[in-house]
Amino acid sequence: MKKLIVAIDGPSGAGKSTVGKLLAKELGYLYIDTGAMYRAIGLKAVREGIELKENDSLRGLCARTDVRLVQGEGSLRVYLDDEDVSDSIRTPEMGMVASAVSAQPCVRERLLELQRRLGEGGGVVLEGRDIGTVVFPEAKVKFYLDAKVEERARRRWKEFMEKGIETDLQKTIEDVAKRDYDDSHRDIAPLKRASDAVVVDSSGLSINEVVALMKEKVLKVAGN
Repeated sequence: MKKLIVAIDGPSGAGKSTVGKLLAKELGYLYIDTGAMYRAIGLKAVREGIELKENDSLRGLCARTDVRLVQGEGSLRVYLDDEDVSDSIRTPEMGMVASAVSAQPCVRERLLELQRRLGEGGGVVLEGRDIGTVVFPEAKVKFYLDAKVEERARRRWKEFMEKGIETDLQKTIEDVAKRDYDDSHRDIAPLKRASDAVVVDSSGLSINEVVALMKEKVLKVAGN
């Protein structure tokens, strides 16, 4: 059976990471969280006090920075150079920072190179906001995973609370809505659905139902 590139795009909080991990496990594929890569670059920029817009300092940072994704026991670990930043990047602040740096050409160019290298052999599930439109437009299977803003914000808020990150639900709704606007209105690789992507609205579906739907589609394409 052919090893495919599976692209999952969609807005913040749609469940891409959870679904992507489970789908990859079901298929025996490698899972690649591209959003985590942008968060890692953003974290380094914040730490070094570098402005989150195209400038010589940010370009220099990208050139000397390596981001690696390593499948650990039960979870994907994110390494910024040689430091495990898997937990440090999962905060509300880093989500907004990631949105800002992802709009910068130098950041996108650097991470696009790394993402294509990771996925070029197939047998991968990549999730992000421009996988099916920019990173791998030739992918044979593309999904656009979505859900209502309020539902996505509630999921994100619950995730934060479970991790001990205190935040307000209404503030989370506002942050998710702003992230949607910023991601879909940026000049470079804006969030949008690929014309050949299968739209999956997860609002009324369980995680297992979404994964089963996607797996069926992947296996059908892989078997042809």
